Amino acid sequence: MLTKRIIPCLDVKDGRVVKGVNFVNLRDAGDPVELAALYDREGADELTFLDISASHEGRATMIEVVQKTAEQITIPFTVGGGIATVDDMKRLLRAGADKIGINTAAVRNPQLVSDGARRFGSQCIVVAVDARFNQAWGEWEVFTHGGRNGTGIKALEWVKEIERLGGGEILLTSMDADGTKDGFDLALTKAVSESVSIPVIASGGAGKKEHFYDVFAEAKADAGLAATIFHYKEMTIQEVKDDLREKGVEVR
Repeated sequence: MLTKRIIPCLDVKDGRVVKGVNFVNLRDAGDPVELAALYDREGADELTFLDISASHEGRATMIEVVQKTAEQITIPFTVGGGIATVDDMKRLLRAGADKIGINTAAVRNPQLVSDGARRFGSQCIVVAVDARFNQAWGEWEVFTHGGRNGTGIKALEWVKEIERLGGGEILLTSMDADGTKDGFDLALTKAVSESVSIPVIASGGAGKKEHFYDVFAEAKADAGLAATIFHYKEMTIQEVKDDLREKGVEVR
């Protein structure tokens, strides 16, 4: 078993970290640079920054936040939100990001995944997939624009296409579980993990340290990403890792 990663996620809006439930009702959670430095000290394996406003003003803010964060931390970090071109990727990598997260732009223009992978290497390209269970289909549908727009695309077909295009990792968020603290969406995560051979980062629903064990042991995720529980000091990264070690899961 490869070493499992614990990744705090910073949803950044107008230069501040925010967090909501099911993608709405956002509340302030602090300064992104300070939080990033704290998580680095606490033993996070990586960080993910998502610019959820991703407006023109937000992009300028984000470049500055990325630069300041890169000066404070030693762990890899992924930056996503509003990235639509290879030049956007280049700007953020120059500012200090290690990986680029794309979501809406990848669905609109799948060639962007291939172009980014060819230019910067597959390991640099993280494709975020926001999925919600579609009762009529009996499987999951991909959503874009921060969870606002249904695409009519089946999630399991899309993740296979991401791998074929050269994406290096999938950041899989269950919209049904997001912010609920009831646990990761094990059915979705397992279905995606079994559909591709690239790493899958599970996101959405972490509320207890046991939930990380479940998503690794039962759903075969490669990494667990969380926001609320870490931002509001409900548990530390160290507590999660200690619990996983006790249960025989290999962590850094």
